[in-house]
Amino acid sequence: MSVPDGALARTELVVRTIAQTAVDNEKYFGDLDAVVGDGDFGYSLARGFEKVLEGWDGIDRADVGTFLKKTGMIITSRIGGTSGPIWGTAFMRAGMTAGSDEIDGAKVVAMLRNAAEGIKARGQSDVGDKTLLDALVPLTDRLEQELTGGADAGTALAGAAATAREAAEATKTLIAKRGRASYTGERSVGSVDAGAMALAVLTEKISEAWNTEA
Repeated sequence: MSVPDGALARTELVVRTIAQTAVDNEKYFGDLDAVVGDGDFGYSLARGFEKVLEGWDGIDRADVGTFLKKTGMIITSRIGGTSGPIWGTAFMRAGMTAGSDEIDGAKVVAMLRNAAEGIKARGQSDVGDKTLLDALVPLTDRLEQELTGGADAGTALAGAAATAREAAEATKTLIAKRGRASYTGERSVGSVDAGAMALAVLTEKISEAWNTEA
C-alpha cells in the first residue's frame, strides 16, 4: 500500500490520522490534563474530532486549503472550552496558508508556522508558557531542518515526531502560564502539558501512518 497520490489525498491521510488518534486517546489525554487542569481536554478533543470523522465524506474538498478550513470550522464549533478555538484556529490558519496551490515541504512548514501564530494570538500565549506551542514550534523547526537538509517526507516526519516527544517531556520543567493549569502556579512543575504531549502523540501517529503506507 502506498501513500496516496496528490496533496489532497496526503492531507486527508494526515487529518484522518489526527482525528482517529484524538478519539483513541481520549482517556490518556484526559488523565494528563487532570493532573493540574480540569481533566476535560481528552473528552473535548475526542468529541470534536468524532464530528470530523462522522462528517468526513461531506467536508468540502475543493482544494487542500478549503478542506483544512472546513475541518477547522467543525473543530471550533464542536470542541468545548478553550480547546475548540485553539485547535480550530490552527487548522484554519494552516488552510489559509495552503490555499489552492500544490503543497511542498516549504509550504507545509509555512502552514505550521501560521498555525502557531494563530494559536499565539488566540490563546495570548507563547513558547515557554507550557502549552502545545512548546511542542509545535520545535517540531516545525525540526521538520524544516530535515527538509532543508534533503530528507524525504517520511524521514522528516520521523525526526519531527522525535523532537515533539522530547519537547513535550521537557514541559515538565515549566510553570503553566495559560489555561486552568496556570491556577496551580509552581505545582504545575513536574507534570507534562497535556496539549504538548497530545501533539507529540499525534505527530508520532502521523509519522507511523505515513511510513507504514509508504
